[in-house]
Amino acid sequence: MKHINIAIDGPAGAGKSTIAKEIAKQKKIIYLDTGAMYRAIALKAIRCGFNIKEEIDKIIQMLDITEISIVYQEENQNIFLDEENVTCLIRAPIVSQGASDIAVIPEVRLKMVEQQRKIAQDHDVVMDGRDIGTYVIPNASYKFYITASIEERARRRWLEMQEMGYAKTIDEIMADIEIRDYNDKNRSFAPLCKADDAVLIDTSFLSIQDVIQVVLHEIQ
Repeated sequence: MKHINIAIDGPAGAGKSTIAKEIAKQKKIIYLDTGAMYRAIALKAIRCGFNIKEEIDKIIQMLDITEISIVYQEENQNIFLDEENVTCLIRAPIVSQGASDIAVIPEVRLKMVEQQRKIAQDHDVVMDGRDIGTYVIPNASYKFYITASIEERARRRWLEMQEMGYAKTIDEIMADIEIRDYNDKNRSFAPLCKADDAVLIDTSFLSIQDVIQVVLHEIQ
């Protein structure tokens, strides 16, 4: 039996995760935050003291002794790194940047994609990321590309970071997002881009509920 797979792609801070979680909740299917998997790998590389941009060989070797697992507890996704729950730790700014850098390493992506495809094959899922509809599950039942202006994305990320206690200015966050956008769009392996058959939604002037209604309308 073919499972329902919903792919949601887009740049950092566009609202993908929030939207994907709500869609999963309303459709009563699994939500898979693929970005969290890359963040977990980045966290381990940082803990090991690796320079992610320069010590790629060490990171590739690290993959063989790294276990990433996803556990759903009370409908919430928890990311475990080598049996440690790192769900809260992977949202730190240094890990966010590290995830962007580590995601360009083909060996890392292949390992993560293998896991993601297995989950999609076995379950009805909503996945969000950078290359879900173009590479991870190109035959997804439904595809969406969620975006927003860089100013709006920076504002949203600033609000999130304020709540988490991180002190960064909007200008600093905007600069970080510009770097992430460039890295995501220009990586040689499975870059960020809109799938030809994906529905484009610009969320700059839309509320979360507005976007959710658009997505549900397309699905139904």
